[in-house]
Amino acid sequence: MSEIPRPVAAYEMNTLGVRDLGPREYLPVWQAMQQFTDQRDENTPDELWLLEHPAVFTQGQAGKAEHLLAPGDIPVVQVDRGGQVTYHGPGQIVAYPLLDIKRRSLGVRALVQALERAIINTLATYEIEAVCRQESPGVYVGDSKIASLGLRIRQGCSFHGLALNVAMDIEPFSRINPCGYQGLVVTQMQDMSAVEINLPQVKAVLVTQLAEQLQYTSLQKLVAGIGI
Repeated sequence: MSEIPRPVAAYEMNTLGVRDLGPREYLPVWQAMQQFTDQRDENTPDELWLLEHPAVFTQGQAGKAEHLLAPGDIPVVQVDRGGQVTYHGPGQIVAYPLLDIKRRSLGVRALVQALERAIINTLATYEIEAVCRQESPGVYVGDSKIASLGLRIRQGCSFHGLALNVAMDIEPFSRINPCGYQGLVVTQMQDMSAVEINLPQVKAVLVTQLAEQLQYTSLQKLVAGIGI
């Protein structure tokens, strides 16, 4: 007799597992996200992965080569998320929400809006006034972009996610048209706030805001290991 699948308990449905992976190369994390998504089923709890990537440009599915101006010695990775080209590097918080959005009855637009609100509320904690733009996903301070979003939905589950510029070298953004917009200025928290910026503290605030906006009632710290 085959085993009857165990349904996800209510407490698991409302608990977000958090893995703080620290500095990680982009490619193996991307592959691990794909594997996690492909192997999960209706009973797999949702997770949030937090990390920093070494310098890398990532080009979305519809990305155009013309937006890579002068990548130089920074590698370019063609990936399966939406959007155009962006940059990841040390001092930037990257958050990957690996969620069963179908199970949570959460549409793609609602997910994007929740991520944007979490970033905006995090920035407000540091006295940075930010907004989102309907025509261009991400978060802006004035005319400058401070956080980018890029998602992939597969079989009702999300992967990839967001990148928040905290305290980093933003020069590499000048080597691309960020998110496909010529002349778009990119900024970061340490240049926008009079409040002292501490990356681990920003990360903690962001996690709390993500859980709130995505309507998880509790967080569970998971071991960092994901087989990479």
